[in-house]
Amino acid sequence: MTRPYVLTEANWAAIRKTQFDVAVLPWGATEAHNYHLPYGTDNIQCDHIAAESARIAWEAGKNVIVLPTVPFGVNNQQTDIPCTINMSPTTQLAVLADAVASLEEQGIPRLVVMNGHGGNCFKQMIRQLQSSTSVLLCQLNWYDALSLEDHFEAPGDHADEMETSLMMHLAPGLVLPLSEAGDGSTNAFKLRAFREKWAWAPRQWTSATNDTGSGDPATATPEKGAAFFKALTEKIATFFVELADADPADLYEKP
Repeated sequence: MTRPYVLTEANWAAIRKTQFDVAVLPWGATEAHNYHLPYGTDNIQCDHIAAESARIAWEAGKNVIVLPTVPFGVNNQQTDIPCTINMSPTTQLAVLADAVASLEEQGIPRLVVMNGHGGNCFKQMIRQLQSSTSVLLCQLNWYDALSLEDHFEAPGDHADEMETSLMMHLAPGLVLPLSEAGDGSTNAFKLRAFREKWAWAPRQWTSATNDTGSGDPATATPEKGAAFFKALTEKIATFFVELADADPADLYEKP
């Protein structure tokens, strides 16, 4: 059965009859995830999280449409890892600008860029585009929506317990046994300011990590992934519902 809120499955017969309240553009990356997770981990997660969140909002009466996931992210510091595909921020801006222009022409009033890759950041792009479009633009990092400490024992930031648990739930056939995973250990910067995170520089991934992971996946389980996925998509769906009802010209509470 097709899902009318997922554009890749929807047809013109249904689309032409629907006035959409919110479009969701999932944006992932194609990169190594330790030894045990697939290169498409970010995209698989984006696909499932966006679709399930949209389903909940759709069943609450909001016309949400999930656009196809953009599979390439900013990976400038990982291109020495075979088959990592980098999309520069300038290219991302061009892709996003074209998507926004299309939605504006079609009268779709709100767009959520649902980000699933830590190397992506759309804030400055949105600032630039918002001044020239009537489409309300926003970014959502799905991995920031919940406190990871409430769900996992050893949160990291790449191919860790959280991502591994999610993939065990969403795509178990693509996850190798944990016995084949690296421990996700990382190497700290020598400069104190970088370690304390009040100064910043991009991490050269093959120097900063030992198996391309960042965070130990050893305690991951599909049950943890299922519980996290349910809580996460319910929360994101609440945002989609609120956004669908929001007046872009009246977003602020006044005294």
